Amino acid sequence: MNQVPLLEVRDLKKYFPLRKGVLSRTIGWVQAVDGVSFTLKQGETLGLVGESGCGKTTLGRCLLRLIEPTEGEIQFEGKDLLKMDREELRKVRARLQIIFQDPYSSLNPRMTLEKIIAEPLRNHTQASRGEIRDRVSFLMEKVGLHPEQARRYPHEFSGGQRQRIGIARALALNPQVIVCDEPVSALDVSIQAQVINLLVKLQEEMGLSYLFIAHDLSLVEHISDRVAVMYLGKIVELAKDIDLYTNPKHPYTEALLSAAPIPNPKLKKQRILLQGEIPSPINLPRGCRFYSRCPRRLNICKADEPELKSLGEGHWVSCHRY
Repeated sequence: MNQVPLLEVRDLKKYFPLRKGVLSRTIGWVQAVDGVSFTLKQGETLGLVGESGCGKTTLGRCLLRLIEPTEGEIQFEGKDLLKMDREELRKVRARLQIIFQDPYSSLNPRMTLEKIIAEPLRNHTQASRGEIRDRVSFLMEKVGLHPEQARRYPHEFSGGQRQRIGIARALALNPQVIVCDEPVSALDVSIQAQVINLLVKLQEEMGLSYLFIAHDLSLVEHISDRVAVMYLGKIVELAKDIDLYTNPKHPYTEALLSAAPIPNPKLKKQRILLQGEIPSPINLPRGCRFYSRCPRRLNICKADEPELKSLGEGHWVSCHRY
């Protein structure tokens, strides 16, 4: 695997203004993403996990500038996406795509399958009608759909088939990086496995890099090379998948893993039940953001926010105990 990062994110922040009154004055900020840094290599899958509302989807959309970040850098092949003008970004966007969470609302109900998949090709290439038609047929077969279904509308497909349409659309322009924003969370369990296996197969065949956002740790373990754990806008632990699952360091990661179900009902594991309130992203505490729920907190945790530190061999953790 190429050791040079394809995508490098440095200190990325996204704050949403909190407005009030007739004049919509800004009275505060929601710190959805606050100083996130990571790299993504060619052909690698980085899993991103955390509770709902921790900023995973916001981070994924910031990477593609679907949402404009507040601060930071997003280096793609050595070029900062945040410094590109509209035309430069349009050219680069062909190589950065997204698969949305909801396979229902992410597809235009008035467009046929053929038009949905062909839309990126019409907007970004000079391909002829025949070339576009051939490309659409190729992509449909690639994701497990039949070309004769091309003239059907989204409502005529099941949830799993709709997500396959979304995957085909994301592949239309031969991207290098795909943000998978909880792509199977709205699907049945049996269909989830099919879609995950399809993503793995496509990655092997096309050398794709994934940022795989999910809250299901078992799915992330199956598909990821490395895993980042996010809490209230920050990454609190980042490690190779096997290291994170067998030797978690952060108390929040330990709690998440203890809550993940295991397939053998005869095996039992001790559940870590977190106590305390989750801080508001509008009024975050001065010290560690996990302080109010941490079963192993120290006095220093209340006053000083821990930095993300390397423990060696690609394992990073944000905790004063290390």
